[in-house]
Amino acid sequence: MARTIRFHETGGPEVLRIEDLPVRAPGPGEVRIRVDAVGLNRAEVNFRRGTYLEQPVLPAGLGSEAAGEVLETGPDVPRWRPGDPVCVIPAFSQNDYPVYAEEAVVPAAALLARPPGMDAVTGAAVWMPFVTVYGMTQEIVRVRPGDHVVVTAAANSIGLAAVQVLRHLGAVPVATVGTDAGRDVLLDAGAAAVLVDDGSDLAPALRAATGGAGADLVLDAVGGPRVAELVRACARGGAVIVHGGLSGEPTPLPGGRYAPVWMRRYTVFEITGDPAALRRAEHFVRAGLASGALVPSVDRVFDLDDVAAAHAYVDSPDRAPGKPVLRTTSRR
Repeated sequence: MARTIRFHETGGPEVLRIEDLPVRAPGPGEVRIRVDAVGLNRAEVNFRRGTYLEQPVLPAGLGSEAAGEVLETGPDVPRWRPGDPVCVIPAFSQNDYPVYAEEAVVPAAALLARPPGMDAVTGAAVWMPFVTVYGMTQEIVRVRPGDHVVVTAAANSIGLAAVQVLRHLGAVPVATVGTDAGRDVLLDAGAAAVLVDDGSDLAPALRAATGGAGADLVLDAVGGPRVAELVRACARGGAVIVHGGLSGEPTPLPGGRYAPVWMRRYTVFEITGDPAALRRAEHFVRAGLASGALVPSVDRVFDLDDVAAAHAYVDSPDRAPGKPVLRTTSRR
C-alpha cells in the first residue's frame, strides 16, 4: 500500500484526499518507482478544478513530474534497473499515470536519469521548466544572440528557467510580473528588465524596454485578449508563443491591422512526446547544468500531508519564482 493523493470531485484544494491504495505491478514498457518528491505545477491545479486540457476521470490522481528511485521494471524495459535514481517528466496523461503518491507506475519513456549528486527535491524541479523553455527557444523558434525576448508572468519556475536559458543563448530577456514579488530574483538571473503588469497597455513599455526595436519573440503564459498588446510589442517578423492560459479567457488571433507576426500555441508534450526532440532537450539541459548556466530553483517544499496548502500556494499570485515541491515520506 502507498499513500496516494486523489480527488473524488472537482473543486478547490479541499477536495484533495490522502488514501492508502495498492500499487500495481508494472506492465510492458512501465516502471514502478518510489516517489521521493513531486514537482508542483499549475496544470495539476487546473486538473483538480476540471479546467485543464483533459478532464479528470473520477476518482482521479494527479501529477506528472517527480523524482525517486526505480523499484521494479516491467517487460521490455532494458535501460532501467532497481535502485536507479530517476526523474519523471510530463509525457503522459495524469489520468493514466498520476505521481502524487509514495509509489507510482510510469512509462519508462517518461524517465530521465537524475543528474549526478542531485537530491530528489531538486530533481523534481529540474526538467519540466528547462525542457519547456528549450522547446520554445530551440525547436519552435531558434533564438539568436541579441534577440529581445519577452517572458510574461515570469514569477514562476518556467519564467525563471526562461530567463536563464535566454541568457545562456545570448538573448536579452525582458520579464513581466503581476507584483513586485520575484523581481530581484529575475534580475539576478539575468533579466535585462522586469516590468510590473498593472493592467495597462503593455506594448509601449515593452517596446521601450527593447530600445524601441520591439520583441523578436514573446513567451506568453497568460493568453486571452491581451495577446494583442504583445503582438504590438513585437518587431516586424517577430513571434508570439502562447504556452499557458493564466487569463482563463480565449486567445484570439490578432487581425491584419498588426505588423506581420507569427503566433502559435505550445505545450511541453511536443518535446516529451518526441523521442528525438527529448534527447536533444536532455543534452541541452545537462550541458547547461554542468556549465552552471542553468540552475534549478526550488521555491518551497511541502510535506505530503500538506498537499492542500501546497495547491493553494501554487495558485497564489504572490508566490516567488521557482518550483514548489511536494516531499513524500515512505513509511517503509
